[in-house]
Amino acid sequence: MKKIKAIWLLLLLLVPAILLSGCESVTERADTQDTWNRIEKRKRVIVGLDDSFVPMGFRQKNGKLVGYDVDLARAVFKQYGIKVDFQPIDWSMKETELKNGTIDLLWNGYSVNPSRAKKVAFSRYYLENRQILVTKKKSDIRNLNDMKGKVLGVQNGSTGVTVLDEKPKLLKDKIKNHTPVLYDTFPNAFIDLNANRIQGILMDEVYANYYIKHQPNSNSYRTYISKELPVEHFAVGMRKGDKTLKRKINNGLGNLQKNGELRKLNEKWFGQDSNYLGPDNN
Repeated sequence: MKKIKAIWLLLLLLVPAILLSGCESVTERADTQDTWNRIEKRKRVIVGLDDSFVPMGFRQKNGKLVGYDVDLARAVFKQYGIKVDFQPIDWSMKETELKNGTIDLLWNGYSVNPSRAKKVAFSRYYLENRQILVTKKKSDIRNLNDMKGKVLGVQNGSTGVTVLDEKPKLLKDKIKNHTPVLYDTFPNAFIDLNANRIQGILMDEVYANYYIKHQPNSNSYRTYISKELPVEHFAVGMRKGDKTLKRKINNGLGNLQKNGELRKLNEKWFGQDSNYLGPDNN
């Protein structure tokens, strides 16, 4: 009996050590391994996305995946003869999926911020964005202060959650229970907004503008931009070890800017004359 107890005790001590060792090896591999040769050999790269994020990557009624980021990723990798496969993921688990190797890239309106920069490497910026408050006009909410005691919705794992936590005095301290309602997707948040179960959504401006524009009741919404919320930038997220992949993406984006393809994509999806691209940060 004592021998059996000793074996169980040994197992209890070893299992956490083994699990910890496994976690460390996954992290170490993600931070040091350059996978470009493998990607180039298989002629395929896997992009993780939330496939309900209009207009960056979303499903049409027929199920076809379309969007600005979908077009942009394909245009970049076409230059290298590599096919892009898009893998829908739980957006709140995006960095874990990337680190584990389930996907190669996060390319889906992925905002750059310091907390994410600790986990992933970023490409050069390719689009500007900001967080805005979306409400219904009938609620007569016109600014952040009007959300006092009201219910706010945000997408789980989104930049909006980070903004709430980093700048609580702006909005988090005002809303009911000082806690937002978390949604897997923004369309679900809009369902509750329309039903008055929540009174506001903190979300990406590019998403809000496109989504509202394509709703039959578009005039029923109000959007508010606070000068206190900084301008954000979208970039491609990748493992820190993928230095060659980062260089290839940065060069590919630069080529699209030079040949005018980036401007065409911006006009197609946003209707604006823009050829914006941040500096190469290789």
